[in-house]
Amino acid sequence: MAVMRVVLLSTYELGHQPFGLASPAAWLRTAGADVVSQDLSRDRLDEDAVRSAAVVAFYLPMHTATRLALPVIDRVRSLNPSARIVAYGLYALTNAGLLRARGVEGLFGGEFEAALVAFALHPSEVSPEDPRVDIETGLRVLGGPVARLTFITPDRAGLPPLSRYARLQHGARRLVSGYTEASRGCKHLCRHCPVVPVYGGQFRIVPVDVVLGDIRNQVAAGAEHVTFGDPDFFNGPAHAVRVVEALHAEFPGLTYDVTIKVEHLLRHARHLPLLKRTGCLFVTSAVESVDDTVLARLDKGHTSADVERAVIVCRSHGLALAPTFVPFTPWTTVGGYCDLLTAVARLDLVDQVAPVQLSIRLLIPAGSRLLELPDLQALAGRFDPAALAHRWRHQDPRVDELHREVAAVVGRQLTAPRRRVFEQLWQLAYAVADAGTRTMPVPEILADRTSVPYLNEPWYC
Repeated sequence: MAVMRVVLLSTYELGHQPFGLASPAAWLRTAGADVVSQDLSRDRLDEDAVRSAAVVAFYLPMHTATRLALPVIDRVRSLNPSARIVAYGLYALTNAGLLRARGVEGLFGGEFEAALVAFALHPSEVSPEDPRVDIETGLRVLGGPVARLTFITPDRAGLPPLSRYARLQHGARRLVSGYTEASRGCKHLCRHCPVVPVYGGQFRIVPVDVVLGDIRNQVAAGAEHVTFGDPDFFNGPAHAVRVVEALHAEFPGLTYDVTIKVEHLLRHARHLPLLKRTGCLFVTSAVESVDDTVLARLDKGHTSADVERAVIVCRSHGLALAPTFVPFTPWTTVGGYCDLLTAVARLDLVDQVAPVQLSIRLLIPAGSRLLELPDLQALAGRFDPAALAHRWRHQDPRVDELHREVAAVVGRQLTAPRRRVFEQLWQLAYAVADAGTRTMPVPEILADRTSVPYLNEPWYC
């Protein structure tokens, strides 16, 4: 009996070697499949592999990856009309209708590995659609259970070497970076988050031995730093503690970074010294805004005052806080954007904020909880398949024009020094606000500028 070939394709995963290929590859190979893993952000499509495949699976963890995948799906269909095509990941579910129209047969969400094995090797035993998805709308039914899997160590064979991916810039050093996940999903229901329509407030931990096994393999492949891609590393703080203690015991020289919500940084601040001691260099946090009205609309669970407290508590323990933002929303004002820049400067975060974070416009994907808000319903247009989102216009055209100009400034200078780009955005924002020339404030809470660590991947989402 011939061995079934499965081709796994990733189009974009934030500059990391794709965990979303490595994990299902391990499951499929264990089940006896011949797996070809391809990262199209680094290599051209292997057309011969596609022509010989029985199943081609696209990993769609985010908006950019999904938009990039659409023409590749069409290409795969033309190369191999008989192949069964499947899409998996957060954006597979929320774009179910669009993907089915392009010939995608299977759609699976967050805990996708077992479903992929069944779809590929035992098709009579699995529904081609995730049972938690409303087939008419493509939306997840919130409250439905998310699968509990017995995780195994990811298999990164066949992927490009780590040296071809994002590096950690730490002073004069550029460290080869790996990527893993110690948990999936999230306990929280932030309205704009793509995790929410799929997991609905549920999260799953990955056993410590599996996490360490994945890191061990990446260290052997040259990793000097590791990013934990969990939506929130402190969703399960006790588990997080076990992971970093085990990591540091085995690899005392390895550094890492994590993502943690503002409210968890404050609630679990007692664990921050441990993060620092075990090699954490910086903490990414989805701050999103410093406007309390916007934060309430997004249901973020923190206030602007909490953001300042989080900056202070992280610095007190020697950890850099790397905020992410969604500066342009239907509730943003020109003055509010100026206030955001002022807060970044006042808190001495200029060197810790990637300029692209100051250009992000609120995305309203299918299934977003944002559509629960009456004022947003009045602004949002119909779902646009080309944009993979509901389009919206600001009631003040100056805000949309400011966004276009900010995006242009950032887009032209992706590798420029952060402070130089920030100063240009500062002048631009105050010009649009017709507020004259303003001097940037002297920082009130000083950061250690000797070495601000960051990953050199400029894009986001």
